[in-house]
Amino acid sequence: MSLLENVLKKVVLDQATIIKKEQLSAFVYKVRLKGDSIKKAEFIPGYFLRLGVGIGQEDLDFKDKVRSYSVWNINKEEGWLDLAIATESNGVGANWVMNCNLGDLVYYKWKKGNFLLDNSADNYLMIGDLSALSHLYVINRNLPKNKSVESVIYSNNASNLFNDIDNTQPLSFYEFQEHPSEEIKIIVKEKLSKFNGSIIIYISGDSRVCVNLNQYLKKVLGYSPKQLKINPFWNPLKKGLE
Repeated sequence: MSLLENVLKKVVLDQATIIKKEQLSAFVYKVRLKGDSIKKAEFIPGYFLRLGVGIGQEDLDFKDKVRSYSVWNINKEEGWLDLAIATESNGVGANWVMNCNLGDLVYYKWKKGNFLLDNSADNYLMIGDLSALSHLYVINRNLPKNKSVESVIYSNNASNLFNDIDNTQPLSFYEFQEHPSEEIKIIVKEKLSKFNGSIIIYISGDSRVCVNLNQYLKKVLGYSPKQLKINPFWNPLKKGLE
């Protein structure tokens, strides 16, 4: 292990232990981490963890040793949180989650970002793929009950998608092939027509879909940038922290 990794573990990163691991679908694992630092976290729905999934693997570039994952659920009183980690990419993070074990120590840092809960609108539209599902779940779960929510959650196989923490399916699932921007546009226009009042739109997952829908919503449907919350979670041409 390099000197930099030792410094990160001892000085920079928080520590937690894997206390639960469960396969939710063919390409998703749920992992529960427990640690005293979680009890002290100032959590807002939409926060991520930067997880050291490749620490100790000398053959990896430093950028490949860290992956960001949405916090799907958290219990600060008991000091644990849940991640839902997709393995479709077959990358470093996928390899880590498939091979990690109960009792393993993990090292992490909070990543706040801007893709957070915003309860200021009357209506919400949530769009994303498998990689974004847990993030949109936690946002949806923490919206006030009087908000109107529509959604488009997609995968090339709907069985790859998974229920929320209470085993319900509060968001709408669709089965589309890769990069289905044109199909989504048709559904989005219809769903937006149902809303009365202010609107916020969350879009995440495949960067190609995020860019395409961003342009469509602004240039064709006339939505302002302030109404759009967009966070590409992955790009087929990039990996890790590139």
